[in-house]
Amino acid sequence: MIFATIRLTNAQSEVKLLNPYRKRFDAATPFPFECVYRDTKSAQNELPDHFHDWYELVYIYSGQGTFFIDQTFYDAAPGDVFLIPGNTIHRSFPNPDNPKTSTALFFNASLVHTPPLGEAFSYLRCFEQAKRRKAYRLPLSEEDHSALAAWIDHIHAEETGKLPGYRQAVLLQLQQILLLLGRSLHPAGAEPEVSSTAPSWMTSILAYIDGHPGSPLGLSQLASQASVTPAHFSRVFKKLTGMNVTEYVTTKRIIRAKELLVESDANVASIAEQCGFESLPHFHRMFKKLTGTTPSQYKRSEN
Repeated sequence: MIFATIRLTNAQSEVKLLNPYRKRFDAATPFPFECVYRDTKSAQNELPDHFHDWYELVYIYSGQGTFFIDQTFYDAAPGDVFLIPGNTIHRSFPNPDNPKTSTALFFNASLVHTPPLGEAFSYLRCFEQAKRRKAYRLPLSEEDHSALAAWIDHIHAEETGKLPGYRQAVLLQLQQILLLLGRSLHPAGAEPEVSSTAPSWMTSILAYIDGHPGSPLGLSQLASQASVTPAHFSRVFKKLTGMNVTEYVTTKRIIRAKELLVESDANVASIAEQCGFESLPHFHRMFKKLTGTTPSQYKRSEN
């Protein structure tokens, strides 16, 4: 199983955390895809902060709210398209007076892996650029908006009707969507406009945490670096991200550890140290709590 782990926490007394919520994605399914169609969520039933291995595309039809994705805050509005790569912390905060209605498409990267066919194109190109630029909202033309909404409707119709070949039809529509989004990207060197509702010290701190997982990242150190009091830092951090500092830092460290387990030949002990864990048992405990598996099992499953 692949897990989306919510409010990820440590059971030890030195780190007071909550029990994890897990949204199950079946990694063994022959068709790793899910569509949550035209869903309206209130603050009471919106998922807390979470991350998962699958990729997620969100299209907003109506309503308002705020998206927190990795290091960036967005005011969500009708027509917005959000790209959330796998292993990216994110959360949606609906407007209590005007909750948003959206469709979310979830899929495993393996579903859209294809031969190169003689050109350098990937269906994940739009997600890869979003992650590289830390810019997760993709502007589209009116024509592209209409095409995207229509393809989502077709996906829903195929999943509802379940005619022979419906999964192949859904895959074709998903590929059409990803092709459209990949072609709509800004040219190299042209940075998309990113709006942030957070104070500058918050965005700077989030970038620092992302780039320095092995450094001391306690509340006092981060508040001092931001030149605000620990109480103010803690209050604003929780309000804007929905997580406390310990939860967020631990989650970012585990995400980085997952990347290193796949991308490097370093042993588990070295990766634990690089990611700021004070001991190997603590690293094992937190990794299992957040992912549902051990570091060694995760490395074997991904190689």
